[in-house]
Order: sequence, then structure tokens, then C-alpha cells
Amino acid sequence: MVNCCGLVSEKNQPVPLKSISVELQVRDHVASVSSCLQYVNEEERPLEAVFVFPLPADAAVCHFSARIGEQEIVAEVQDKQSARDQYDDAVSSGQQAFLLEESEESSDVFKLSVGCLSPGQKASITIVYIIELSVQADDALRFCLPAVLNPRYTPAVSAAGVPEVSSASVIPYTLSLSVEVRSSDRISKLESSCPLDPLEFLDAQHTHAKVNLSSGHRFDKDVELFLYYENSHHPSAVVEAGASVAESGSLMGDPALMISLYPEFPADVMSSLASQGEFIFVVDRSGSMGCKMHHGNDAQMRIESARDTLLLLLKSLPMGCYFNIYGFGSRFESFFPQSVVYSEDTMEEALKRVKSMRADMGGTEILQPLKHIYSQPCYPDHPRQLFIFTDGEVWNTKEVLDLVKSHVYSHRCFSFGIGEGASTALITGMAREGSGHAQFITGTDRMQPKVMQSLRFALQPAVDNISVDWSVPEGVTVDMLSPSINTLFQGQRALIYAQIKGQSSGQTEGSVTLKYRLKDQPVTNQLQFTLKPAEDTGLTIHRLAARSVIRSLELQERAGGADMENIRRRIVELSVQAGVSSAHTAFIGVNKDSKQTVKGPLLQRRVPVARMMGAFGGPGMNKCVGMAPRMMRRSPMQCDIQSNRMRMECDSVSFKRMAPRMMRRSPMPCDIQSNSMGIECDSVSDDCYEAEAEPQKDPLLQLISLQKAAGCWELNASLAAVFGKTEDQVTNQKAVQVDGSVWATVLALIWLYAFKSDQQVEWQFVAMKSASWIRSQKPNGLSQCVCDGNALLGCQVTEDMLGI
Repeated sequence: MVNCCGLVSEKNQPVPLKSISVELQVRDHVASVSSCLQYVNEEERPLEAVFVFPLPADAAVCHFSARIGEQEIVAEVQDKQSARDQYDDAVSSGQQAFLLEESEESSDVFKLSVGCLSPGQKASITIVYIIELSVQADDALRFCLPAVLNPRYTPAVSAAGVPEVSSASVIPYTLSLSVEVRSSDRISKLESSCPLDPLEFLDAQHTHAKVNLSSGHRFDKDVELFLYYENSHHPSAVVEAGASVAESGSLMGDPALMISLYPEFPADVMSSLASQGEFIFVVDRSGSMGCKMHHGNDAQMRIESARDTLLLLLKSLPMGCYFNIYGFGSRFESFFPQSVVYSEDTMEEALKRVKSMRADMGGTEILQPLKHIYSQPCYPDHPRQLFIFTDGEVWNTKEVLDLVKSHVYSHRCFSFGIGEGASTALITGMAREGSGHAQFITGTDRMQPKVMQSLRFALQPAVDNISVDWSVPEGVTVDMLSPSINTLFQGQRALIYAQIKGQSSGQTEGSVTLKYRLKDQPVTNQLQFTLKPAEDTGLTIHRLAARSVIRSLELQERAGGADMENIRRRIVELSVQAGVSSAHTAFIGVNKDSKQTVKGPLLQRRVPVARMMGAFGGPGMNKCVGMAPRMMRRSPMQCDIQSNRMRMECDSVSFKRMAPRMMRRSPMPCDIQSNSMGIECDSVSDDCYEAEAEPQKDPLLQLISLQKAAGCWELNASLAAVFGKTEDQVTNQKAVQVDGSVWATVLALIWLYAFKSDQQVEWQFVAMKSASWIRSQKPNGLSQCVCDGNALLGCQVTEDMLGI
């Protein structure tokens, strides 16, 4: 099969998707995204196309329309099953139909069913969604337009039936992107991972600007935008008028309020770190972790970068804390039966096992290791901190998030998405539900600085005791729509939604008082807001508020109980009322005015989604790109499985990672006497998991690997080699009265500050432990020791810089 354009017909004709045009409108902390997808049927027969594509987590899809020739169809939100039935009826009768529905497994995956297109016919699909922009560690607001939909891994049987072809080496469609930003704050700058035209300011205050993606972008990686405001930590309250056609007293009819809370952490708080805790590191060891971090020649394997990161983490932990390390794939294993006290012995044992970690554990099943971790009792006075590393390719995202949320009061969860295809719903969802922090490592990003940044978050005091108090005139009430916020960490922002009910005959303003505690110090902010917002300002805040309520209801539903039918009814009602998608609704549009009946057998084609080229082994290796076949959705199947564990063996990563969408909705009367099903692979593509040659040791990692758990170094040849010296050269410069370990530790600190200052975020905790150890030794002649060390290494580092 020719690998010419990712998906071809029987005659090697190109897939119908031709171009994607995106308009992004940013207002303060919220973005509205309009995507237009151009299709054409170049087959000789009628065509039904299904396009499965990613959206950011918590995106609220609020518009779906289709234009066929001169006719435009604007879809409406309906109950999902009703929409599916209507779509199937329309297609079977030869009508053009369009269906957009949220994946049942993950909220950041949507299926676009284009329906019947006659030969040569063109169609234009427009999808609009709104989203809260996430805050980055440097206070930037991040927007990501995902180009990647890696095949999510499902622990079950494989798909079959629909013709499949290999991943595209050249994406057969183009992308254009325009961005407009309006803000109440001054815009500092806008940066991107992709080439942009120059930023153009449209007002003198620099609160209104626009920019375009440079022409020629292949859309072979995520388009990331980073927006910087001058006063990003100032809280704000924005009121949006309700829809004039909506019923008064309803969410869409009343004014909606959005509060932004982004606390600033003073320097003294940032410098104070806890010395207790239980740190559990959970590392993805599935086959995809054998892929490279990026396309460059010097790129590490993902698992190799994870090993280096674990070395830094293990060396940075405080003495006396507890820790454990889990690896997971189709199965999972832990280094210790339960978390152990951090000591020289336990650290060294863990480091030996880290060195042998490989991407050799099959698929990606994160649910079972999480269940095992949560079943372990917590240690008093040692808050549990969970660090999860994965490329995020799972299908049971919602079940994973429910589990994390159910343990939110006993732990914090810090998650790391590795590679272009990490699921935003999984990564941001675990951090959100676990009151932690999410980081994405894409392109040429280094994993280590981002992980160490999150370790600092885990060790820092957090904002807690958060309260919201309203002051409004008589006749007006405020209903909170967002769930209560327990904790905010440095770098996190909360958006709080509320509904303003009733009217006041006199006053036109209300106020809200935000209170919280930071390191035992109370903080109070009072914000004023209008009760008479301007009309026709859009419904972005209303729809995001509705999405927040819908998500809370969906969590209640998945938790189970006696009132499931009523909760489902409320979800559908609110989704239809607000015009936003949910797990129980879908957008449906049918061209009922078409006079022409489509005749002939339907072909079904899967539209490719751009991915990291070579990530899964090149031509012939990628058999499924997250497709959702509709043709066989209702085919009956029977199975009788009596084994303790069903395994499927294969010789390439492609088969392991196929998403069994074909059988998801088939009636399957099964008798499964097992705890889990897994798909294991014996080998991975050469392009994805090459044999690892012994790498050149990074001098920084070499130095850190020599440090003892207490924070000191021993004076030996290995340490001298890091400095480019012999052991005799280093030993001969030591003053007689100075202990060898003190001398070695002072030299290590001098070397770090003199030669690795640009990577300080990676070794900051290593240095803090070292300085603390030196102070505990109360050595004589320390000042002379620092002078001698500077002379030996050719540096000029002071005692104050070293913190000793």
C-alpha cells in the first residue's frame, strides 16, 4: 500500500480533507476558537468520512455547522442516542448528514462524522469551541491547537473491518491560523512554538493585538501560543449579560460572573520548603516511551530522559521523607512493597533499579497502579505527593480522573505529559482533580527543569482556607456554579463561575471578597462588579459556566447512586440549553433540502491526524489512528473468556496501540473471569525504540549521581574527573584541618554555581542539601576552603552564593 498521503482510496486517491482554517479570539483568560474544515469527495462513489480529532481538555464546543455548495446547515444539540439515530437514518436514506460527538472515554477527543458526500462534492465544516487558557510557570497563558492524536491504548481486542493505511509522511491538508487578543490588562508579548508573523498592536494601550501563523506551516506538531500580560496576578471579576431569548432565572438568561484568582507568592514563601512528605513517582514504561523526545539528532529516548529525571528527583529529596517508584504498562511494579524512609541505602537501591528501567511493559494502563497506590495507608505528617509521567495515551481517562478526585483530600497529583500526543484531558485532569500541577514536555523541552519546578511546588506552602463572600443589594442573590476550591499552589490560577439572580431597583454594583491563607498569613482581596452588564457581549462565560456544572454532574453520575436518571436528565437539559457538548449529547445537522438521492454503495474512509513522524515505526506500522468506525457499531458479537488474564502477543508497537473502536458499542454478552485484559508486545519499531548505546555522561548528572543522600560528596577519582582533575590534584589542594567530605562538597557547590548556573532549577535542591550538610558539620577554616576551591577550579564564587 502506497504511503503517499496517509489515507487513500482503493485507487490511491487522496482523503477528502483539504484544509483547516482557525480563528482564535482571546479575551483576558478565555479563548474562542473557530475551526473551518474543508472536505471534497474525490472518490468515484458516495463517501462517508469519519474524522476523530483532539480538542483541549474542558473545551466547550458551542457551534457546529456545515455548508454544502450554497446551503448551510447549523446543527443543534440533542440527546446523543437521538442524534446518532437521526444521523444513521439520514445516511441510510441518502441524505447528507453531519454528526459531532464527544468521545465516551476522553473529553479531549471528538468524532466528526461527515456523512454522505456525492462524487466530487465539497463540504465545509465549522466548529467553534471556548476554553479557559491555562497558566504556565512563567505566568504566560497557554493555548494549544493539537495536531496530534496518537492511537489511544485500550486494554481489549483490536479493531477490524475498515480499510486502514499507514500514517502520513506528508499531511494532505493545510492549516491557517489567525489570532486576536483583547484584554483589560496590557499585553506584554505573544510567543509561539511555531513561526508567527510580527505581532500588531491595534491600540495605543497595547490591550488589543492580532497576529497570524506564518504561511507554510505543515501542522505536523501542536501549535502552542504563549500570551503574557503585565499584571497577571491582579484578581478580576467579569460579568456577562444573559441571552435575551433565554428564560429569566435560567443560567443562560441571567448574568454570569467569572472571577480570576491567581495568588502571588512572595519571595520568603518561595524560599521556605517542607522537609517531610511521601513522594511516589509513577513512570510510564509502555512501548511508546521508547520514542524520541523530539526530531533532532541529539534527542533522547523518552524513557532515557525519565531515568535522568528520576536521578535528579532521588538526589533532591529531603532526608527522613518517604518515597517509592512505580513503573506501569500492561502491568505494573513497584520498587518497594510500600513507601520507605529515604536514606543512603534505600536511595542507592532505587538508583540501581532506575538504571535498568526500559520501555518494555506493553500497553498503557494507568488505572491499576493508581488503585494500588491509593490502597496504601498514608504516613502521618507526611503528605502524599504523586508524580506521574506518561505520554498520556489511554482511553479510560474519565475513570482515571474519577479515581484521582476521590482521593483529593489525601494527596496531591503532579502530572507530566511527554511528547506531542499526550492527552490534555488526562494530564491536566489528573493535576486538577489532585490539586497539583500539570506540565507538558514537547518539542525540544527538557524534562528535568519542568519536573524540578513541580518538586518545588510540592515542597512549598500552598494557598488554603479559600473562601468567597458576596455583597449584593436586596433582591439580588449569587449562586456559585463552580465546585469549591481547596488548595492553590504557586503558579496556579482558579476561575470561579457564578450566576447572578434577581434585580435591584437602586444599586448597580456588587462586590466579592476573596479570602485565603498563605503560610499561616491571611490574605484578603475585594473586587467590585457591575449588576448591569452591557448587552450582546457574547456568551463565552455562560457556556464555560455551564461546562463547569456539566462536568460536576458527570462526576456525580460516574460515582454511582440512586439518582442517576435525574442527573443524566439535568446534564442533557443544561447541555441543550447552553448549546455546549456533554457526554450525553451531540451536535446533529441534516440537509433535508437536498433534492438529489445519493445512490450506490458507501465507502468509509478515515481522515489522518498529523503525528510525530516516525514515532511508531513508519510505513505499515500504524494501523489505527484513533478512528471510530460507525458502519459496524451495532454488529452483534459473542465471547466467552474464562482466563485470569487475556493477552495478545504481537511483534510491533502498531498492533499494541490499535484502539478497538469497532467493538466498543457492539452487544457483547461476555463471561470474563479476569481482573484485567492486556495487550503485550515483544518488540517495538526500530524508529521508535532503537538499541540504546551507552550515552556520553552529562557532567552535571555525573556529579549529582555521586552525591550521598545526606547531601555530601566523597573525595575520590570520579568526583575529580567531573572537575577535569586527577584525584591527586584535588587532594593536594585540601587544607590539612579540613575533612575530605567537606572539601569535596565545597568543590561540588563551587562547580555548580560557576559552571552550571543556567541549569540551577535542576540542581537547586541538591545544592540546598549540600549547604545544609556543610553547616551541620561546623567545619573550621571554611572561608579558606572556599578560597582554595576557587583557586583550584579557576572560579570566583563567594560563601554567600553557596549558602554556607
